[in-house]
Amino acid sequence: MLKNAMSHLLGTRRSREPGRPGGGGRVQLPLPSALSATLGCDAVGVPARYGFRLMSHLPRTGCVFDDGERWWWIVPSGSDLDLNWPAQAAYARGAYVPAVRPRLIHQPDSRTPYTPPIPLYLMVCQVTGVTPSWTSAGGSRVPSAP
Repeated sequence: MLKNAMSHLLGTRRSREPGRPGGGGRVQLPLPSALSATLGCDAVGVPARYGFRLMSHLPRTGCVFDDGERWWWIVPSGSDLDLNWPAQAAYARGAYVPAVRPRLIHQPDSRTPYTPPIPLYLMVCQVTGVTPSWTSAGGSRVPSAP
């Protein structure tokens, strides 16, 4: 009984964290071999209905994949640190996404696969109607007065 409960709990947890490798129906987005991903790769999934709008307003777009329901934007690893991505966005560590056959729909002209995460974050907030918010990693950086 405990084993079944733990399996159910871990299964529920995985579904909320699409970045976990090995979860059911998850694949790692395959980057073109000509691109250099020295910063590691994560992915941000946005509902497909926002895809063209985001792409047209970003100053630079890296690799973008489409799985029918979401467009997945490749960002450097750790692009979720201190950022509160809107609920409509899915963040996938290691670019392991809950998709069956994602296809590359945009490849950058440069040798890097990344979309800059801060402009992407701000645009995702704008199109989803969410106020951008982030947390300070170290708390207050200004010493308090005595």
